[in-house]
Amino acid sequence: MNIIISNSSNIPIYEQIKEQIKSKIISNELKAGEMLPSIRSLAKDLRISVITTKNAYEGLEQEGYVETIASKGTYVANKNIEIIKEEQLKKIENLIDTVVSIAKISKISKEDIQSMIDILYEEDK
Repeated sequence: MNIIISNSSNIPIYEQIKEQIKSKIISNELKAGEMLPSIRSLAKDLRISVITTKNAYEGLEQEGYVETIASKGTYVANKNIEIIKEEQLKKIENLIDTVVSIAKISKISKEDIQSMIDILYEEDK
């Protein structure tokens, strides 16, 4: 599994792993029922602590993205992709609401905000 960890990021490593796996599930790169690497295997591949990987997997399980079957492994949950996308859209909507409120108070134009979004969106490609 291709996961990139940034040691210079302020985001904890387990959170980076969790978010990248979530992204792969949402984009259907990882499909329902597909087995994830074992905690030990992923930790070895990423050269990190097993505890860090375990924390990432536990977070994914708590959020319903994966399920762990004792002695068998961790699998992508059969959660409906549309429900996942709807949850993500709601998070984005809340963040945009905050951005718009700050922009209005600061008298920052919609066009300036759109330009920022365009620039940030292109940086991730």
